[in-house]
Amino acid sequence: GIYVCSKCGHELFSSRAKYEHSSPWPAFTETLRGDSVAKRQERPGALKVTCGKCGNGLGHEFLNDGPKRGQSRF
Repeated sequence: GIYVCSKCGHELFSSRAKYEHSSPWPAFTETLRGDSVAKRQERPGALKVTCGKCGNGLGHEFLNDGPKRGQSRF
């Protein structure tokens, strides 16, 4: 399936990129498209992530914290 922004319906993530993580929120290794989200540096190792269409807050991208070495976790 496709995960969309709760505010505007913009397509964000594919269930194919979802994986099990210890956090209580869904975790993804990549966005659906390059324009799915916007990112800005918040602190070292973490980017603030918003919807690429409406700017709704989506949480963070944690760099190098994915299931494989070098992957990020959204």
